[in-house]
Amino acid sequence: MNFRRFIRDWSLPLSMMTGASAYFLGRSLELPTAVREAVLEGIGYVQPTLIFLMLTLTFCRIRLKDMRLRGWQWWLLAFQASVAALLCLFHQTTEDLPTRVCLQSTMLCFLCPTATAAAVVTAKLGGNVGSLTAYTLLINLTSAVLISAFVPLVNPTGGLSFWLSFWMIIRKVFPLLIFPLFLALIIRRISPTLLRRLTSIPDLPFYLWLVSLSLAIAVTTRILVHTEASLPVCLLILVGSLVACIAQFATGRLVGRHYDESVTAGQACGQKNTVLAIWVGYTFLDPLTSVAGGFYTIWHNLFNAWQLYRLNTRNHTS
Repeated sequence: MNFRRFIRDWSLPLSMMTGASAYFLGRSLELPTAVREAVLEGIGYVQPTLIFLMLTLTFCRIRLKDMRLRGWQWWLLAFQASVAALLCLFHQTTEDLPTRVCLQSTMLCFLCPTATAAAVVTAKLGGNVGSLTAYTLLINLTSAVLISAFVPLVNPTGGLSFWLSFWMIIRKVFPLLIFPLFLALIIRRISPTLLRRLTSIPDLPFYLWLVSLSLAIAVTTRILVHTEASLPVCLLILVGSLVACIAQFATGRLVGRHYDESVTAGQACGQKNTVLAIWVGYTFLDPLTSVAGGFYTIWHNLFNAWQLYRLNTRNHTS
């Protein structure tokens, strides 16, 4: 196996290892607090910028008429909402604190909307980016409603009204999703030359996503290292997030198979906006639940790495 092929086949694990290693390297340097805060603030700006760029480049490859509503989208919306509601019900019937934290964490994994980067991975795997984009819009709106409705039930001391919670979530997720889509549509409409240039490097959105993934893993590693959760609670959250990840990828692929969009539906249901999950955990629920977003980041990216490895292996042997 040559070096370039090795990098291509194992790009996701290498990106994840780079992010984790960068965190531990930075920690070992014992940088001044001001420098560490500046780095974290810089990542807070760089990550959304990378996501904006890679979404714009990805959306330049689809047309508005490609964003069709399909039957699998409604089934998956119902599945995720039903499981989240069931977990919320179980939460109301127990007083055991570790169990409540685990149920909140697992519920958050089901309530969390599709990752904006899912469009990049779906395109790489040969899925339907138009259908996935339509579902991403639907699930983000649905998640904002469901999180706003369930939060007062599982964390009544939060003191946030439905509309305030809804607005806070919409304001956080929709600009980064809607603006790249509008920009791509405008470019497609007024500048075909620019459109051709932006789409001339097929894998550019994927490369941008690898950089974004490294930053996300570095932040995730920091959250896991600094969590105040005890080991038993961490293990419960770990298992709950893993079960949620497996269940959602499996259900998405199973439902999507009936519509000839197994890959697309699997990514739509299984690949999550874990940055939002971490923020929701800190903002609306028990802060320990934010660890679930960190664990889920690892699970869904490991599964994506396996899928891309299988795809590259098939391409090499065909």
